[in-house]
Amino acid sequence: MNAADGRPPLPTLALLAFLVYFVVQRLGELWISTRNARRMFARGAREHGREHYPMLIALHTLFPAALIGEVLWLGARPGPLTPCWVVLWVLAQGLRWASMESLGECWNTRIIVLPGAPLVRRGPYRWLRHPNYVAVAVELLSASLMFGAWRTAVVLSIANAIALRVRIASENRALGLSS
Repeated sequence: MNAADGRPPLPTLALLAFLVYFVVQRLGELWISTRNARRMFARGAREHGREHYPMLIALHTLFPAALIGEVLWLGARPGPLTPCWVVLWVLAQGLRWASMESLGECWNTRIIVLPGAPLVRRGPYRWLRHPNYVAVAVELLSASLMFGAWRTAVVLSIANAIALRVRIASENRALGLSS
């Protein structure tokens, strides 16, 4: 609390606003993912890589907890580069939404592939093979550093790199791509 007026300090309010956005965004994505999965399965799609999915759930669950811990208990505070991290985070959000839009009902948090369907080559998929994963990597790094949470940025970026290595290999196999 701010001793002068009894309000929480600005980093706490910013963190709360960010966490509300993050949770609402992830819940919305899970709703879209569930809807898309139902549609894809109805068309004969198959799921691949189930074994690593809990690792991704754990990572995205640990992220807000680690951020809260580092900001509230370890005293992380935004630094002079915070405006740059905010811009990078906003750009990552744009890349995420462009990726989702490009994949349409094929977008999912799981690897669900419709046999014989052509690969998507529009939107950011014209330039990047896995733009959604680039967005997530940039998001975890920049969101942590927006709050000065460098420990969270380092640990979760490493964990995300490990998870994505497994995920991308599984997805590439499912799509018939070389890694």
